[in-house]
Amino acid sequence: MTASVNGPLDRLPDGRRHLLRPAGTAPGSPMLATLSSRRDFDEEWIFERKLDGVRVLATRTEDELRLLSRGGKPLNATYPEIAEALAMQDRHDFTVDGELVALWRGRTDFARLQQRMGLTAPAAVRASRVRVTYYLFDLLRLDGYDTTRLPLRTRKRLLRDAFGFRPPLRFTPHRNHYDDSLLDQACADGWEGLIAKRADAPYVHRRSTDWLKLKCSGGQEFVIGGFTEPAGRRVGFGALLLGYYQDGRLHYAGKVGTGYDTATLRSLRRRLDGLERQRSPFADGEVRERAVHWVRPELVAQVAFTEWTTAGLLRHPRYLGLRDDKTAHEVVREQPAGRS
Repeated sequence: MTASVNGPLDRLPDGRRHLLRPAGTAPGSPMLATLSSRRDFDEEWIFERKLDGVRVLATRTEDELRLLSRGGKPLNATYPEIAEALAMQDRHDFTVDGELVALWRGRTDFARLQQRMGLTAPAAVRASRVRVTYYLFDLLRLDGYDTTRLPLRTRKRLLRDAFGFRPPLRFTPHRNHYDDSLLDQACADGWEGLIAKRADAPYVHRRSTDWLKLKCSGGQEFVIGGFTEPAGRRVGFGALLLGYYQDGRLHYAGKVGTGYDTATLRSLRRRLDGLERQRSPFADGEVRERAVHWVRPELVAQVAFTEWTTAGLLRHPRYLGLRDDKTAHEVVREQPAGRS
């Protein structure tokens, strides 16, 4: 293919031009990383900070700019400052991928981001004290061309050249070499971990082993299937009962009773009351708790934990917040790929 292009695409070497294709209208689903315990990497990988936020695709054509969640939910009303910053860019035809975060003392804070997630009323958004930042890390479309077949290094170079990065937009930097100290330092600095990406890989609209999650500690999403009554002076509820799907059935993963403030306990109880049902949604016989309220398995919670026990339950779980960018049936137990 001989492409007649403008701007940053003009600087593509001839050996890359044939990988461009006319772009379609829909951005597609985002590329997803695979959890891995691998720690041996050659020079064909790059390493980015694992950000603790929500995935956002941003797409613009001549007459429209849209922010979309991982599941395709529109987010312009929730994060108007991000939409405005992207609208002010010189480029008028693009799709970018990135992570939207709330920073607190130099670290991403998912609990803080929770205070912005779900707000859509302009007055409520303006009144919020939570400032958000959009870290861009990939380029899927530019000036009418689909760039997903280009190698990752090339896409990141185009991304950096095509956009101006001023708050609230940031370019996601990367390291080119790995050793154990890189992950150790990321964990010591309070990061979630690293994302290892194969530098010559194309962008695919699915989960792939070309992107690997290297985590500092356990943590993933779980489906809320019930809750216990509060004890003593506690309000709202005692603990959430968590699960994940396997072979179409919801399996119990344990309960989480820490990580809530009083406002969260009250507001979440109101939502749970509206989902209450008579029977357990979990696979038969897996839950031994008493005085349980069962709920329809619709809400998804982000939970940190230290490890899985041999009984298949969470050790030292801590609630971080609800996720509205993932559906319950997407939630499975994450299994790390091998170390080789």
